[in-house]
Amino acid sequence: MRRIVYSMEPVGRTGGRVYLRMLHEATADDVEWRTVPDHKRTYRVRRWRKLRHLGRLAPTVRALSSAATGTFVWDDLSLLFFTPEMRARTVFLLHHYEPLQHDSAPVEAMLWERLFRVLPQCAAVVCVSPYWADFLRSRGVHNVRVIYNAFDMTEVERARGFDRAECRAEFGLAPDTIGVYAGKAVHWKGTAEVAAALAGAPGLQVITSGSNTIGFDGTHYDVERERYLRLLRACDVGVFLPRMREGWSRCAAEALLLGLPCLIRPVAGLGDLAALTGQPAPDLGRLSAAQVREHATAPRTEAKAAYEALARFDLHYFGNAWGDLLAQVA
Repeated sequence: MRRIVYSMEPVGRTGGRVYLRMLHEATADDVEWRTVPDHKRTYRVRRWRKLRHLGRLAPTVRALSSAATGTFVWDDLSLLFFTPEMRARTVFLLHHYEPLQHDSAPVEAMLWERLFRVLPQCAAVVCVSPYWADFLRSRGVHNVRVIYNAFDMTEVERARGFDRAECRAEFGLAPDTIGVYAGKAVHWKGTAEVAAALAGAPGLQVITSGSNTIGFDGTHYDVERERYLRLLRACDVGVFLPRMREGWSRCAAEALLLGLPCLIRPVAGLGDLAALTGQPAPDLGRLSAAQVREHATAPRTEAKAAYEALARFDLHYFGNAWGDLLAQVA
């Protein structure tokens, strides 16, 4: 008989939604997932959307409080509506905490501070990198463990086998052009900073992906998964300069898995990723075309070491780590 676990709907394209979707899929044989709507992702107007979401979700959480069985995997401020008994059956999932992303300031910061105070009531708290586990421990939350982002290595191996020349032709990259992948063109990810630093540099082409919330007017692709992987295969080097404190950037990790050497600003979880895979930080004072060209031609042995460091975080690792944790909580 499968365990009953409640969570938010894993709908969306952010790293957190991808992680939750992978969790549902990896544990589907043992877990009956029951989901509640993530209203905040339905609002076009960003301002106050989390507070509107919480207002709509409160009755749903109250109804869940009568559930006699089941546990919770929660990654939302609505944990504040949980009773202490519900929190005792909850694994809280924290990807990152970044005030730059607050849409309901100043109230949102107060809600997060309250959340940190009640997290010790949870059965466990999961983070996706050691930085965030240390962050929580410094705030008195000690029942923390790290379960990293995981990767479908069958998909990765298939993508590594794509014909690189064909991928480059598909995206219009000339043989003498270095494709510089700068990640998602969304706020606080540093993509505009990379493009500005390398603007006009001969033989370099900055490429971004995602929903383009910043209105980036350079080479940008908002494509489905298959073409995204082909895009990564076409590029030569990754440069990631986020201003925000990320969890453990999936874009950067996937670029590394597909063989791109990367320059990574070691901020929060990205610092953990850079250290694990041996990727250097760029000259943060002045990113130069010379730096990028030099790293794009780094020895392939370095790319192999980065791949091997990440390949162990496969679906088997992920399913076992979460399966064991959910069994303990149940």
